[in-house]
Amino acid sequence: MSNNMAGGVPAPEAQGDTGPQLALQNVYLKDCSYEAPNGPRVDGNWNPQINLDLHTGVSNITPDMREVVLTITVSAKQNNATLFLVEVKQAGAFLMRNLSEDDTRRAIGSVCPNILFPYARASISQLVTQGGFPQFLLPPVNFDALYARSLAEAQNPAQAPATKN
Repeated sequence: MSNNMAGGVPAPEAQGDTGPQLALQNVYLKDCSYEAPNGPRVDGNWNPQINLDLHTGVSNITPDMREVVLTITVSAKQNNATLFLVEVKQAGAFLMRNLSEDDTRRAIGSVCPNILFPYARASISQLVTQGGFPQFLLPPVNFDALYARSLAEAQNPAQAPATKN
């Protein structure tokens, strides 16, 4: 009896299915940086302004394998002074086979970032805490809503105001 299993999941060549497949193959921290110009010294009460920036990128590893990278940048400022700046690039290798173009875009814009986000969130929390600051947890992000909004914006681009000559 042959065992065509890879990590508990049937190996792709063992699956005779021609249906759509989306499977996480690997998760890894691709890059991270942490800066705290003045260390954890804070004048006054701890009440920073937090700025959060999210970006998702993709590159092909093989025709059926894609690397999706979720980049999260968090900056904390208080009284115009930067307390810390953290950037994490959390990556995953995803098998994407027999997906329609729309399903592929949705996987890259919503499904994959939803899978990667908890890993990035944990890395950011650990970096901030190791930097001597109070525990910092990113709030949950609804990537499904962000993807739906980006689709709506792409289908109905903002019309420039009409000008009269």
